[in-house]
Amino acid sequence: MSLHHGIEEGQWYTEKILPRHWERLAVVYVRQSTMQQVLEHQESTRLQYGLVRRAVAWGWPEARVLVIDDDLGRSGTSAEGRQGFQRLVAEVGLDHVGLILGVEMSRLARSSKDWHQLLEICALFGTLIADLDGIYDPSQYNDRLLLGLKIPSLYNTSFTCGLAAPSAAPASRDSG
Repeated sequence: MSLHHGIEEGQWYTEKILPRHWERLAVVYVRQSTMQQVLEHQESTRLQYGLVRRAVAWGWPEARVLVIDDDLGRSGTSAEGRQGFQRLVAEVGLDHVGLILGVEMSRLARSSKDWHQLLEICALFGTLIADLDGIYDPSQYNDRLLLGLKIPSLYNTSFTCGLAAPSAAPASRDSG
């Protein structure tokens, strides 16, 4: 991803952001798993809210940047009970969102099903996803591959479950 300095001082953009993206909302998704994390890790919360400035720097008027923080203090293991995530998916599906911003992609979903549902709908509606490392287009193979690698927790459980020690052999064998 290459960044170019915009026409106005302090405005930055990338070739992935097109006019059709600016016509829609930029959504900053803010989440931490527990209320204890919200209280003890306030810098993380500030950093997440600070993504509004990044969207503005990339060309969105501040009035067109929506912050969804309904899931502060809620685990990301499932979309169930996460009104913010459900709203995000609905807004993308209504073609209202040009860009989703998050500090880490793992904040969006820790469930493979939820993550891949979001990627599919973003690809279908041309919604970009951005984190602190860059901007990704889920409709592009290489970007989708990178996004898949950003959520290692989705795959760790299946790998460790698959490598679990086999159950113990029976104590006695039928010797025929």
